[in-house]
Amino acid sequence: MRKPYKICLPILLVCLAALTASAQEQGGGSFRLQCPTATLLHPGGTSSANPTPASSEASYNGPVYRTVTKDPTGTYTFSPALTFLDNGGAIKCQQISGGDGMMTEADGNQTFMFAFGPLSGLNSIQNGQPGTQFPNVFNQPYCNGPTYVNNQPNPYWNGGCLSGTSPDGGVGNILPTAANPNPGADASAIMNTGVLNGNIPAPLIAFDEDDEFLLNLSNVGMIMRPDLFEQHTVHFHGYPNASSFYDGVPDATIAINIGGTFTYYYVAPDAGTYFWHCHITPPEHLQMGMVGQLFVRPRQNRVPAGNSLFQSLAGCAVPVGAPAGTIAHCPARGVPGVVGQQSDLRTMCDPATDILCSAPIPVVPTGTGATQPVGGAKYVYNDGDGSTRYDIDVPLQIHGFDPNFHFVGMTFNPEGFSDMKDKYFLLNGRSYPDTIGIPGYAGMSASVTNPDPATHSISTTDTDSISRRSQPLPSLITLSASGGPPNVCGQAVCGQRAALRIADLDVQEYQTLSSVGIPMLLVGFNAKILRDQAGNNLYVKTNSITLGGGESLDVILDSTGIAPGTYFLYTPQLDHLSNDAENFGGLMTEVVVIP
Repeated sequence: MRKPYKICLPILLVCLAALTASAQEQGGGSFRLQCPTATLLHPGGTSSANPTPASSEASYNGPVYRTVTKDPTGTYTFSPALTFLDNGGAIKCQQISGGDGMMTEADGNQTFMFAFGPLSGLNSIQNGQPGTQFPNVFNQPYCNGPTYVNNQPNPYWNGGCLSGTSPDGGVGNILPTAANPNPGADASAIMNTGVLNGNIPAPLIAFDEDDEFLLNLSNVGMIMRPDLFEQHTVHFHGYPNASSFYDGVPDATIAINIGGTFTYYYVAPDAGTYFWHCHITPPEHLQMGMVGQLFVRPRQNRVPAGNSLFQSLAGCAVPVGAPAGTIAHCPARGVPGVVGQQSDLRTMCDPATDILCSAPIPVVPTGTGATQPVGGAKYVYNDGDGSTRYDIDVPLQIHGFDPNFHFVGMTFNPEGFSDMKDKYFLLNGRSYPDTIGIPGYAGMSASVTNPDPATHSISTTDTDSISRRSQPLPSLITLSASGGPPNVCGQAVCGQRAALRIADLDVQEYQTLSSVGIPMLLVGFNAKILRDQAGNNLYVKTNSITLGGGESLDVILDSTGIAPGTYFLYTPQLDHLSNDAENFGGLMTEVVVIP
């Protein structure tokens, strides 16, 4: 008689194979993209104050009470109707992959990474812009050529991109048809783009205060480490997120397995510079490259032209549409009868009762640019006096790589955390001179341009012989000595102002940056405006700033009165001005002032 295991074992193997195939199919099927065109907070699309379909920001004229009722299609069914305070804002979405990738150091060496990569906004990311999109862009299928990143054919290309697609659309979106209006997600498109598509820094995220932001994370696995079944999460470091469910710390929330997508949801409460990272074994995943930049633009950007910036912040009145009997609870220096941020209890800042208020009212309603100029302006914070106005966003991520740690991470585990020692020092994932985008540097072959002369993206040839944009963010800063808006600087000719949003994502080192020839105006620290509770600006004009891992600073460079030429932003820590054994490069970039 045959032994039972000789009969059962083949049957068991067949069953396991079937289950594995089912699990793989289910895993691929678990990829999902979420980006609603309307929500409870924005039932009209972008905003209940601006019903333009999900494609623009609404102006900010102070908080307004809104009532949500059932619309003709039956979308909202609240009984009784829901009343809430509306500050405008919009819906924005982004999709990223969690996996691995390769990058090129300034000395020509390639480094393996655990990394996040872009799965939406690919065209914007490649050109150094945030990948964050309005729903009307995100919800289109991605198409920017005949193939995906790994050269697999793109079905939406037919001598050109089909109508209804976008170079910044979400990878995995499928064009709806009359027969299939909700087609779900295409797992093969996500894998064809996301595998080995890691970026350093991770895809840039930027949205506006009061926005609803949905971030889709798809875990595509690590092709260079198939023995690892690494989960990934997203943690917004220092971000005032009210829900631990979306905080990304696996002890208190969920982690995303290979083959799955999870959608993080945030409502943007406070303007400032933050960063984000994976919170699975943080020292390892941060050192390996799973870190990215994040900044939130203030409401003050949306104040209509001609309106007082001070009153938009300090206005103290009962919001429009408030229920009968509502009382305005505002600080003593609020402006009676004017609706502003102080009229909203959620964002009111009264030093008498709140010692942690993040945006105190300025001490006097005066200052450069105290009225919103025609055409609008950009500000780092809701300052109320125009003092944080700027022209150019310059996100700068400081990071360091230990090549030995990365080599071990590509081959076996565990790594030696106690032996970790950074040898490459990076600004936006590059060391000098790659920080300024010099084509052909780093000994690349004639067939590869590094960085690309058009986009300044660094392309790294991966193990499958395909070249991918791994380091899309240069840090070259170009300012005009006479290109700023007139009548805002107190001089006959105004220069331009660059907002340096500096985040130190280094696991091991404190980092110092010095600016020679152009002083830095430090206006914010850890996403808080530098202002005391009495409303006095505590900005610091300096030539040197120092920050540790997990800290951020907001610095303004002003070219007004600066002679045209090339200046340097660099570290005075001499051992950080190197690219491993190459005694040249490191943590340095250039500030070019043109006439």
